[in-house]
Amino acid sequence: MAVKTSHIAVVDDDDDIRSSLAKYLQKHGFRVSVAADGDELKQLLASASVDLLILDIMLPGDDGLTICRRVQESRQIPTIFLTALAEDIDRIVGLELGADDYVTKPFNPRELLARIKSVIRRSQMLPNTPRTAKGVVSFDRWRFDFSRKEVVGLDGVVVRLSSGEHLVLTSLIEHAGSTLSRDQLLDMTKGREAQLFDRSIDNVISRLRRKLESDPKHPQIIQTQWGDGYAFAADLESTP
Repeated sequence: MAVKTSHIAVVDDDDDIRSSLAKYLQKHGFRVSVAADGDELKQLLASASVDLLILDIMLPGDDGLTICRRVQESRQIPTIFLTALAEDIDRIVGLELGADDYVTKPFNPRELLARIKSVIRRSQMLPNTPRTAKGVVSFDRWRFDFSRKEVVGLDGVVVRLSSGEHLVLTSLIEHAGSTLSRDQLLDMTKGREAQLFDRSIDNVISRLRRKLESDPKHPQIIQTQWGDGYAFAADLESTP
């Protein structure tokens, strides 16, 4: 899908913001629909396919966080929050709910446009059939609980994982069998803060191999696809 044909839904109770943002994005080649609240968005999603949500947090009725949670439960639509709140808690909660980015009001339309293009580009790059990162999976001689930063060997030995190792391993398992580039892994593990994690993917992979592989120099679990990235190659089995 080309960026110019992407359909964006702008959800904001401020009519001036909705109309001006819609005109600006249409000028840059997007198809745009608008909604004033969660009810109008629900009607829109029932009748049209949307590629990206621009969602205000402070809305009448259900707020943006509630709407985001509900949308992400039924479908995965890339989401950028608009917020007038400066507190980190709203940003963090939004990202944990599945939002891809956020912009604080008042915002520069050019900055928002750049973030829109980045989020759409990332969503189009990712493999189409990720696993759901829930429960416990077994591979090789390990058991991995997605909710815990550790793997447990068949001998009961617990191997602790750093936050970065946990995020990378989760992303690789979610897309087992597919090759993920360094940029894709950066996007999936850090999103808008990816630059803080830059150039460290290779280091994290090396540490994971030292912890998981029988022979880290000849890895069988996390394999390098030269020129492309990394792939989780071990057989996976869901564990009760």
